[in-house]
Amino acid sequence: MEIKSVALLGAGAVGSYIIWGLSKLPDIRFGIIAEGSRAARLRDEGCSINNVTYHPQVWSPQEAKGVDLLIVALKYGALPGALASIREAVGPNTTVMSLMNGVDSEKIIAGAIDSKQILPALIKIASRHDGNGVRFNPEKTIGIVFGEAQAPFESERVLAIEALMRSADIHIRHTDCINEEIWCKFRLNVCNNLPQAVIGAGLGCYRDSEHMRAIKEGLRRELEDIAAAKGIDMSKCPASSGRGSAVPPSVRYSTLQDLDAGRHTEIDMFSGALMAMGKELGIPTPYNEYTYHIIKALEEKNDGLFDYSGQNKENTCAR
Repeated sequence: MEIKSVALLGAGAVGSYIIWGLSKLPDIRFGIIAEGSRAARLRDEGCSINNVTYHPQVWSPQEAKGVDLLIVALKYGALPGALASIREAVGPNTTVMSLMNGVDSEKIIAGAIDSKQILPALIKIASRHDGNGVRFNPEKTIGIVFGEAQAPFESERVLAIEALMRSADIHIRHTDCINEEIWCKFRLNVCNNLPQAVIGAGLGCYRDSEHMRAIKEGLRRELEDIAAAKGIDMSKCPASSGRGSAVPPSVRYSTLQDLDAGRHTEIDMFSGALMAMGKELGIPTPYNEYTYHIIKALEEKNDGLFDYSGQNKENTCAR
């Protein structure tokens, strides 16, 4: 088996790593799936990645139909609306790899296509938006971790995708415990991504504040209790799976980046999902419930809900 055609759905911070790598391979048919104004913008402006503008092909889902590999790198909130495009682009021999955060994107995608075509995966990359572009350090990027959910783990498609990505200088590693690794990445996101977003501080806050470490620990305990109840043995993951890319203490992860930019976050995929699983399993999730609601309130603040300027002032009393 050889991968000769690849389509990408989602050209943001994660998708940019794929564009950066695959655009250098002359023998691979590669394109971004987009429609309407987004497609026109990609054709006109391209993608700015590490101060270089790339102009990959832009395809409709119909033009991408039957590609060997479809990579989904969307924001969580965009996935339900993209299921029709995924269904249209996937052919009988297409492998689908989701590089989205969270633990349920594969399950959502499986509602639109044959679940056997999905190859579970995750990505670890410290990228950031820089003006109209994206920046990351290719050398320090951990990259893609992926694998079959059950044996044989070194399947034909696993080896073909690994060969493709290595030829593109994309860091990649296959594993025989991919579900556990996805949950380890989920833990990293919930515990490192969310608390800093609440206070608006760089990643160094966990090093410098016992209070931030206590919040992080509370979120971790709830997540690990739920994982254990679902039969996820996170001890199977190598020690490296619990770490992200080396970054300075000033780094602001994706949730805080979204709030800084006035965008809605992926909190539903993080604490929202854990709250739902906790309710189903009878496991309390007070740290995640608070985190969920405070970040939702910060989104409302960005939306202008709490802008009371110009409203008639009413007398208030403090008691």
